[in-house]
Amino acid sequence: MNLYIAEKPSLARAIVAALPKPHKKQQSYIEVGNGDVVTWCIGHILEQAEPDAYDDAYKKWQLDHLPIIPEQWQLKPKYKTKSQLSAIRKLTKQASNIIHAGDPDREGQLLIDEVIDYLKIDANKKQQMQRLLISDLNTSAVKKALSQLKQNRDFMPLSVSALARSRADWLYGINMTRAYTIQGGKVGYQGVLSVGRVQTPVLGLVVNRDKEIEHFQSKPYFEVFAELQTADLQTFHAKWQPSEACQPYMDEEGRVLVKGLAENVVKRITDQPAEVKAAEYLDKKLNAPLPYNLSSLQIDAAKQFAMNAKLVLDVCQSLYEKHKLITYPRSDCRYLPKTHLAQSAGILDMLARSDLPVSSAAQKADKSIKSKAWNDSKVGAHHAIIPTEKSPANISLNNFEKNIYQLICRQYIAQFYPAYLYEQTKLTIEIAGGIFKASANVPKQLGWKALFKKSEQQKENTVIGQNNTLPKLHQGDSLHCSRGLLESKETQAPKHFTDASLLMAMTGIARYVQDTSLKAILKETDGLGTEATRAGIIELLFKRGFLKRQGKQIHATDVGQGLIEALPTECTLPDMTAHWEATLNNIAEQKANYQGFMQPLNNTLFHLIGQASQQLPESLRGLKSATKPAFKKGKRGTRKGSVKRKTTA
Repeated sequence: MNLYIAEKPSLARAIVAALPKPHKKQQSYIEVGNGDVVTWCIGHILEQAEPDAYDDAYKKWQLDHLPIIPEQWQLKPKYKTKSQLSAIRKLTKQASNIIHAGDPDREGQLLIDEVIDYLKIDANKKQQMQRLLISDLNTSAVKKALSQLKQNRDFMPLSVSALARSRADWLYGINMTRAYTIQGGKVGYQGVLSVGRVQTPVLGLVVNRDKEIEHFQSKPYFEVFAELQTADLQTFHAKWQPSEACQPYMDEEGRVLVKGLAENVVKRITDQPAEVKAAEYLDKKLNAPLPYNLSSLQIDAAKQFAMNAKLVLDVCQSLYEKHKLITYPRSDCRYLPKTHLAQSAGILDMLARSDLPVSSAAQKADKSIKSKAWNDSKVGAHHAIIPTEKSPANISLNNFEKNIYQLICRQYIAQFYPAYLYEQTKLTIEIAGGIFKASANVPKQLGWKALFKKSEQQKENTVIGQNNTLPKLHQGDSLHCSRGLLESKETQAPKHFTDASLLMAMTGIARYVQDTSLKAILKETDGLGTEATRAGIIELLFKRGFLKRQGKQIHATDVGQGLIEALPTECTLPDMTAHWEATLNNIAEQKANYQGFMQPLNNTLFHLIGQASQQLPESLRGLKSATKPAFKKGKRGTRKGSVKRKTTA
């Protein structure tokens, strides 16, 4: 018989619905009409063993034990799911063929693979294992996936990448948490000081931003605008571009700091002739934004509905598993396979018939348009998050579910709208020897932007120097500067992080790394953590008392700030873990190997533990614990993650 091992019961039920009837439900599996069997894990049913499993002496936290580096890694069954593991063991012995049905990501790949390895499945049977990739839990989609089984061995690099990350998290988290908790105790701090390869740099981002704001000193600067008239009395504004001779009076960002200089320019240009030195008119096109991956959806939901990342993920899981209205939500991909084009008409028709706010937009969609989202070369184990063909009619959705579902639908419908077309005008004007510039974007075809809020170009401008439109001018045309306008401004402190901006920082971490060589190799899509872990990491920092909310703003607590100040700088910056993430991606793509990742990590741990043992964390002296101060048997600093052990970094 064929044995399907699903990642969770909901996925198992979806598989069973697509297999022959009758279905005989047992406690730990379901037998289908053709004799095949579907069983399931309940997330990770195995977990990394605690340090005292390797040596009983590790029950006591001591610096001289560190770093703890297992020679032979051990997994142990989770207590609550031992019976399910036993059932899977029995079924694998009876099966002639095993089909891996983990979620279509590298963590899902590891989840089933580690069970197969732990149960010591026959080598030949393991070699012949197949892989079922499901991103849509509706029966028609599952049937299609069942007809397209892959060889599981082809996905081993994904599994190895996830395994390396899991072990790296254990090594770094266990050792650094023990080291700094022990040292913290010596200065009177009685709580657990949790340190992680991802969570700590994220905390570092917030701490550094808070400090930057605290120490920020505003300074005045000045801008000059020319109010210009054409021969037919059309009026517009152009902004002064200071010359190199003005550099001594400017800051590093090119802002004029001396008011007298700006006032002199105003006087020189008032009631003076002007000449167009260059006029550029370009037709521009902006294609529809790609469908969502999880992070981009979380960012938009935070901006529009003030929903935090964890809430968005939970809502997506409900829309996917419970309601079957969207495809697999933990996706890091924003592209779609070309084969999905065949389903697009059905999805659009379903949305057009619905009573959703996006119904009219779906009715106007042009099914013949094929956006850049349809790109097989950009699709990995999973594709972008899109609506399924299942109608939301007669499904009771809460407000959170409605909002997220409609965002996903709108983003999908936008793929079938024409591009936004506009004319970009750029004018360069000379007045009294000074150079002034003006620009404007004039919409010619709204296209997909009709689905979204009015663009900035359509809003009424009230700011000096901004133009809705510009007159048609040519090089050499004469103008008149009726007056100069001086605008006094103050430099602004950076803004505190919000859910949206912190997620953006995590996904585009290249902007925050300090190592220029690393910045060069990181892609904009390389980030801290993964799509599925980022929400949990942010949530974990709140639970551990390192972050707090003030309205929409995210701030570091005193303990969070003290921990960052106590740690070596390299542990608080994203550089190291960003490099790790890039290497883990390379392992998944077979551009790097497991040992090449783990050995340098071991060397780094010896160095970091040495540093920790040589100095006390004075920044934590006098602070009260953010967590319960318990030195219990092997429990202090252990990591409790989500079902997939994804929040432990």
